[in-house]
Amino acid sequence: MSAPDWYEAGLPHIWLPYSQMKTAPAPLAASATHGSRITLTDGRELIDGVAAWWTACHGYNHPHIRAHAEAQLATMPHVMFGGMVHEPALRLASRLSAMLPGDLERVFYTDSGSVAVEVAMKMAIQYRINRGESGRVKMLAFRGGYHGDTLATMAICDPEEGMHHLFAGVMPAQHVVDLPRDEASTAAFEAFLTTHAHEITAIIVEPLVQGAGGMLFHSPAVLRKLRESADRHGLLLILDEIFTGFGRTGSMFACQQAGIVPDIITLSKALTGGTMALAATVARRHVYEAFLSDNPEHALMHGPTFMANPLACACANASLDLFESTPRLEQVAAIENALREQLEPCRALPGVKDVRVMGAIGVVEMDKINDPAALRTRFISEGVWIRPFRNIVYLTPAFTIQPDELRSLTRAIEHVLATDNANGNER
Repeated sequence: MSAPDWYEAGLPHIWLPYSQMKTAPAPLAASATHGSRITLTDGRELIDGVAAWWTACHGYNHPHIRAHAEAQLATMPHVMFGGMVHEPALRLASRLSAMLPGDLERVFYTDSGSVAVEVAMKMAIQYRINRGESGRVKMLAFRGGYHGDTLATMAICDPEEGMHHLFAGVMPAQHVVDLPRDEASTAAFEAFLTTHAHEITAIIVEPLVQGAGGMLFHSPAVLRKLRESADRHGLLLILDEIFTGFGRTGSMFACQQAGIVPDIITLSKALTGGTMALAATVARRHVYEAFLSDNPEHALMHGPTFMANPLACACANASLDLFESTPRLEQVAAIENALREQLEPCRALPGVKDVRVMGAIGVVEMDKINDPAALRTRFISEGVWIRPFRNIVYLTPAFTIQPDELRSLTRAIEHVLATDNANGNER
């Protein structure tokens, strides 16, 4: 089947993400989405195992979200948020504040996860400036971490193993250390803080799962340790819940499993159910109050043009409706049980290093994957959309995925990995 006209005309003019354009295989042409399925222009249908980069938690094209988007589109798709507010944004801020733990009550909207983290970093630095605490401008992040692709967020990603190592030496240097997972790393972490806390404003971490760093899991005890250490050294704690928020790890927010309250939290991805671009940086009361002053320079000088877009906020409110009215967390628990059972046979395959599951996240870690694009092509031939990266094959399906669809995904992983090994192919 020949490619559509728009594909042939437009492909020479786009620049794809995370792709070496000289060698990357041609991208698939999608024409429609519904539930957990993507329809291609050639008529093929793929079961989506990654929920549109972890966003479409309710499945694609959910009728409730679509209805609210259509209603908002008919009345006010956008209005500037400078000196003006609107119902969808204020209603959403109120609901998020009620859902989040503690006094996380001041919502600053942006339109992408990376920018939400940039704003969190900016808040943490200016928090010190406004309080007259000179010299405390560094961030403390962790190896294996990922917080975005913009310039400031690249500086707090893993500087050696992450995708941004080419920029080492160009960006402002930040502190990146090992997570305090065990006795040795905890001792090293504490020793580092003893020496450097005076120059650090905040600790930032992805709670429970370091996503793009390789779906690396850690326990709630690690988060409790970070909260305790932050309090003892007078540091802010920022939790990047852009991936983990809204049910992905089994609780509405990952921090709830540790029973802690961060000083700042960042949210995006599933915030609108994968329908519109929207992100939020939410601060506790004491952080916000540090910006209240008769001095206009103490204000947070940031304002994305499309912040608090009414259409996106309407979608987010509709998504929260679904979390309130449907058993989403029970569905996540069922997915977790199914992933544990169905991915476990992969552990016996040659080349498999680990199999791990948390909430609606299933991971098969390999010793290595030499050609992720080739492996992705194999999955497409099985009728599934799975994007291996680094050395992992993973699933982050919609919470509404049907049991037979999930079984097709896990069966495809086991079959492709077993077949590749039997044929002597290098992963």
